Amino acid sequence: MGYPIFDLTKHRRDISWYMRSLEEVIIRVAADFGIDAGRVQGAPGVWVGNQKLVAMGVHVSRWVTSHGFAFNVSTDLRYFENIVPCGLAGRGVTSLEKLLGGPVEMEAVIERVAGHIGEVFNREMQPGRQLTVESRR
Repeated sequence: MGYPIFDLTKHRRDISWYMRSLEEVIIRVAADFGIDAGRVQGAPGVWVGNQKLVAMGVHVSRWVTSHGFAFNVSTDLRYFENIVPCGLAGRGVTSLEKLLGGPVEMEAVIERVAGHIGEVFNREMQPGRQLTVESRR
């Protein structure tokens, strides 16, 4: 899970731009692992083919963001077997580990996410500062 907090008055007052920018962060992370991920028109998140790799949901109040994204790194995908994820019938859910066929070091993913957030939002990232990780295995 990632919950970036940005004051969009210091970037752009544009929620669509912000959502596309968050998607871009994860698309770049996926590329770092050799995965061709992208967007699907009308369906927020990051997709690999017909399967969702990242779900997104943000809240903006007074142009300050909260909430963010759920990046399926090592997610137990059985939780999605009996539901229609994000209300999109005919589509599935995947994870980085499933796509790569084996375990992925969470710290490597976190480093890449933080680095690409810095690039996409043109900010200097300070490791260890306000970066909390929760892993559910």
